[in-house]
Amino acid sequence: MDCIFCRIAKKEIPAEIVYEDELILAFKDIKPVAPVHILIIPKSHIPSVNHLAMEDKTLMGDLILVAQKIAKDRSVDKSGYRLVLNIGQDAGQTVDHLHLHLIGGHRLPWA
Repeated sequence: MDCIFCRIAKKEIPAEIVYEDELILAFKDIKPVAPVHILIIPKSHIPSVNHLAMEDKTLMGDLILVAQKIAKDRSVDKSGYRLVLNIGQDAGQTVDHLHLHLIGGHRLPWA
């Protein structure tokens, strides 16, 4: 498998990492849409939300709690931030590896 996010998680491709633990990695998006744009991924390969199983519910909660921590670390927790999960090509998912976008740092339009 040649998944770019798996390769980043394995440190085969450089990324500006902002958080890491045994299950989760977070790094700056290379094409940010806002001053704060962080991608939060599970280190294990899960293609999308459609591939989650019941045993992944703790991991999903952990992804959101990591996002909360990063938002606070990046000082967007008070002003506001957006968490986005894109599922499939029509929704804009360009990498087939589950990833949560944390976006903030300025006022965000609705769509």
